[in-house]
Amino acid sequence: MSFFDEPEETRTEPRTASRRRRASGGGRRPGPPAASQTILVRRIVLAAVVVIVVVLIAVLVNSCEVNARNSALEDYNNSVASLNAQSVNTGASFFNALTGPTSDPTALQHTLNTTANDAASELSKAKGISTPDEVKGAQQDFVTAMQMRADGIKNVSAQIQPALQSQTAKDAVNTIAAEMAKFYASDVLYKSYSVPQIIGALRGAGITVGGLGGQQVNSSQFLTSIDWLNPTEVAKALHVSLPTPANNKPVAPGLHGHQLNSVSLGGTTLQTGSTNQIPASPAPTFTLNFANTGQNTETNVKCKVTIAGSKVSGQASVPQTTAGQSTHCDVTLTAIPPRGSHQVTATIEPVPGEKTTSNNSLTFPITFQ
Repeated sequence: MSFFDEPEETRTEPRTASRRRRASGGGRRPGPPAASQTILVRRIVLAAVVVIVVVLIAVLVNSCEVNARNSALEDYNNSVASLNAQSVNTGASFFNALTGPTSDPTALQHTLNTTANDAASELSKAKGISTPDEVKGAQQDFVTAMQMRADGIKNVSAQIQPALQSQTAKDAVNTIAAEMAKFYASDVLYKSYSVPQIIGALRGAGITVGGLGGQQVNSSQFLTSIDWLNPTEVAKALHVSLPTPANNKPVAPGLHGHQLNSVSLGGTTLQTGSTNQIPASPAPTFTLNFANTGQNTETNVKCKVTIAGSKVSGQASVPQTTAGQSTHCDVTLTAIPPRGSHQVTATIEPVPGEKTTSNNSLTFPITFQ
């Protein structure tokens, strides 16, 4: 067989390294595990910061609301305390005028009208107080109390002139005593209802009441004495005489009455137009010189001396006076009078049937030393 006749060898292609197949699903290769954890931590921290900020904002807003509420309560209490103090001062002027000398009815009326205007102004201010919801009830009671005081002063002022006239004194004095009940009621309403509600609201808000640095609540009362509810005490304060009770003996016909001519102390006649200097101790004795200017013999004639703005006074009586005759009575004060300058009034109290009482009293400026 020739060379060309030999069978042809099968040609085999050379092997090549097989390529590593790429994982299915294209894109970037995942990062290392540590990077994923860092991202997660950062997200958690960010969420925590957001929560904390929200909580802080909520706390801040709540704190602002609490501070605003507490400030409003404190302002309300301070306004009420200030107005009640003003009202009590107005009451003091009112009662001092009533217990002072009544020899000048015009001046007395002017003083009472002034206190009535002051009370009306205080009532208007009370109605205008900014009131938090926690003390709405207290505010209603406070305004009602101030209304009672304003009405009472106004109504008493309207009855003063009739009370100083013998013909109309009884009805006017009774009306004044009834009006005094308004002042008593105003104190009950304010001290027993309004003040406790204010204190409760303050303490409920965590505000200290009383003591050093705490809220001060004004609990002063308007009515100086419950005696003002008694018509007899009102008549005494106004230096007027009420009609004789029906069960006494009938008044004799003709003129009745006395006239106070002068007052002396230790032999020295007191002057109405200039200040009199008198020792305060021991308790002085005043001599009231007066005359029976009527047409009848009078019995149990009472004499008294009062000091304006003081409870110190004195009283005496003369068993009998004769028509057209002069007499005197000695009145010793019940205690040592307060030192300083005062208006002292000496009075011969009206007797049954006496119609003219303008000459029964004399008032003197006296300095007790």
